[in-house]
Amino acid sequence: MSEQQFAYVFAGGAVGLIGATQLNVRLLRRWQPSQILGFALVVGVLGGVALLAVAETGFGGLWGLLIPLWIVLAAVGLAMPNAPALALSRHGEAAGTAAALLGAVQFGVGALAAPLVGVLGNGSTGMAIIVFGGMAAANVVLWLVVRPMSLPVEEPSADVLVAVH
Repeated sequence: MSEQQFAYVFAGGAVGLIGATQLNVRLLRRWQPSQILGFALVVGVLGGVALLAVAETGFGGLWGLLIPLWIVLAAVGLAMPNAPALALSRHGEAAGTAAALLGAVQFGVGALAAPLVGVLGNGSTGMAIIVFGGMAAANVVLWLVVRPMSLPVEEPSADVLVAVH
């Protein structure tokens, strides 16, 4: 790819990520943050499966790889505002500490993921394994640890809406 082409590809991912984050505000008018988070993580893991399949087979060439990658990025755009909002809503008395811990965990996971991609190789398969693994791990934590269906359903408070925006 040329530098210009790479810039367009990068911009496409950014549009999906930012667009989904902005869409989240509208979705909160109808669904709970836990519902949006659950949906986003399921879509993300499905995108990760597709990404891994395309990386292994080469099906669809570059577009076959980019489309599932953009789907995963859009799913992250939906998940990222809701996960901290839900976590902080349970710990309002220690919101600063909880936010710092969430940020540290995010940076820690990123710090672990980058060298793992290198260990797995510099090709698309290594990246796809890590992307799928991250989405699968997020789903396991959400569905087995957090269990969003057990969270109380209530109207989002002004604090949660501000944190999500």
